[in-house]
Amino acid sequence: MARVVIGLSGGVDSSVAAWLLKEQGHEVIGLFMINWHDTTGTLEGDCPWHDDRVFAELVARKLDIALHVVDLSAEYRTRVVDYMFAEYERGRTPNPDVLCNREIKFDVFLREALKLGADYVATGHYCRKAEETLPDGRVIYKLLAGSDPNKDQSYFLCQLSQEQLSRALFPVGGLLKPEVRRIAAEQGLATAKRKDSQGICFVGKVDLPTFLQQKLAAKRGNIHEIRPSWPKFVHAELPAPGEEVSDEQLARLAEPWHYTVRDGKKIGEHNGAHYYTIGQRKGLGIGGRKESLFILATDTAQNVIYVGEGDAHPGLWRQALRMLPGEVHWVDPVRELRVGESARFAVRIRYRQPLQGARLFIRESGAYLLFDEPQRGITPGQFAAWYDGDELVGSGVIDA
Repeated sequence: MARVVIGLSGGVDSSVAAWLLKEQGHEVIGLFMINWHDTTGTLEGDCPWHDDRVFAELVARKLDIALHVVDLSAEYRTRVVDYMFAEYERGRTPNPDVLCNREIKFDVFLREALKLGADYVATGHYCRKAEETLPDGRVIYKLLAGSDPNKDQSYFLCQLSQEQLSRALFPVGGLLKPEVRRIAAEQGLATAKRKDSQGICFVGKVDLPTFLQQKLAAKRGNIHEIRPSWPKFVHAELPAPGEEVSDEQLARLAEPWHYTVRDGKKIGEHNGAHYYTIGQRKGLGIGGRKESLFILATDTAQNVIYVGEGDAHPGLWRQALRMLPGEVHWVDPVRELRVGESARFAVRIRYRQPLQGARLFIRESGAYLLFDEPQRGITPGQFAAWYDGDELVGSGVIDA
């Protein structure tokens, strides 16, 4: 059996993962990460890491495993939070949970685990791993969706490398969440009825504008409404099924809508375009509408927000997106497409989104996803992940 260092977070999933590893006969060591000290912007009543540590200690004691504590807050600030600030300042919407897994849990944390003599690191993620031995003897590690369709977290791991996957174990990936709760209760684990954490990885639930004001100053700007009748809402003609798609067609279909203040009427003011994201409908402070107002675009250079009324507004929907050449990552390197190639995948552009049919094209100018159906709220800075069946094959940062 192996020596496994598990990230004990003080939650029920990692607690049951630790118990399962012990049941399998592994030597299990708990490692609790302190990644964030600042409470600026955190919402009242949100549990700080102090509470998480207490629960991790209770679980370690119950399972009779050693628990080490490591402070990774400096690395977390540099690699995750500073990245968040930089992306919001550019008018993009990052996904800190994806970055947290790639940069912290399976990089910095992995190095700390190796200092403890770990053969593997384990987490409470709802996903699975498989191995394939190629004819030349190489072993390829595949990332698979979790068995619980309501809790599958493979999307958050869409940037992991083969090296990171080779060291990873996901003990609860084949279980349903109610089963995990049941095991925790049966084993008398203190986390059995504890609520799942929410919000930004290791920071918790935050009031985003307040949190971002640590580095991004508030700045009054205008809100302009774009009417559904805006004359430029004309999609490029879609290729017929089986028809070749030109580079020009892909570029046109993936081009986001561009507005100027002359295209819409001013209907209000905001405190900073960098605090808002495409598709957002809360926090505008404008009422009296038949339907909700949604953010269609943000212009951080001019500090203008463009909004539209109703979920069916054409400015919310697009047929395709683009990822820059250096922003495409193949979790399964055997499946990598070369320039000029294309393939069909099932795709999601945000966590918990039902998988969408799409075709992935690799071109000199980048990678393009052309969806079977228009997609709502395609957001630069977020990650698109593509699947073949249960396997998460690759991912990329949405550029446009």
